[in-house]
Amino acid sequence: MRRFSQGALGGLVLVLCLVGAARAGDWTPLDPDKTLVIDTSRGRIVVALQPDFAPKAVERIKTLARDGVYDGLLFHRVIDGFVDQTGNPNNHDGGGTALPDLDPEFTFRTAGLKFVPVRQSGEGSEGFIGANPVAVDLKGRGWGIYCAGTAGMGRQEGARTANSEIFFMRDPARRLDHDYTVWGQVVQGLDLVRTMAVGEPPAHPDRMTRVRLAAELEPGDRPALEIMDPNSPAFRQRVAEARRAQAADLGVCDLTVPVRLRP
Repeated sequence: MRRFSQGALGGLVLVLCLVGAARAGDWTPLDPDKTLVIDTSRGRIVVALQPDFAPKAVERIKTLARDGVYDGLLFHRVIDGFVDQTGNPNNHDGGGTALPDLDPEFTFRTAGLKFVPVRQSGEGSEGFIGANPVAVDLKGRGWGIYCAGTAGMGRQEGARTANSEIFFMRDPARRLDHDYTVWGQVVQGLDLVRTMAVGEPPAHPDRMTRVRLAAELEPGDRPALEIMDPNSPAFRQRVAEARRAQAADLGVCDLTVPVRLRP
């Protein structure tokens, strides 16, 4: 993956409480065909996939997961406060598979998608589509925002060099917006993302032990999770409470969409 400096990471992430007055109808089960389950040496990470943002990247990740390519691969570059990188078959930067490199999928059309704005600006708005934080301009063009837990495609210097490498944000880094393909959002296990062994490479790296679509796991092994609908009154109430609690202007990376175990 192309190297970039860690830089300053702004904003205090506000963790939204998962209890409250939300109704059953405010919650939606994760789609097992759009859920990636990553078992690691630290525990399980669950990612909600976003084929509406990046259909080619999501299909590539599904293919590599089905073929077992990701099983056993190391987190070969981990920078505290920034990013966990993995997915290269040679376990260091510059690797890939025999499959062709992918074109960038930095932006997408939002028509027909359920975008819920939480912050307006003169150039557009920021908010959520499902679990993913996104920005939308005045012409309806959207792009994923690199907040904590956002999942992106790694690449080399060229924009058309993404192949198999993936990364997960430990903390926000908005300078990656428009420059790396967003393919999903961590909905369970962000605490594990933030505890992966640090280094370039780490002295004792963690690894992905098994990566599968939830739909391809035995029913009893699938994550039984529900996500709060960002368009629900319960989530809008949480946004209002967070805005009152923040002395400064509330940013989209200061929010997360709640997830809970299915009752």
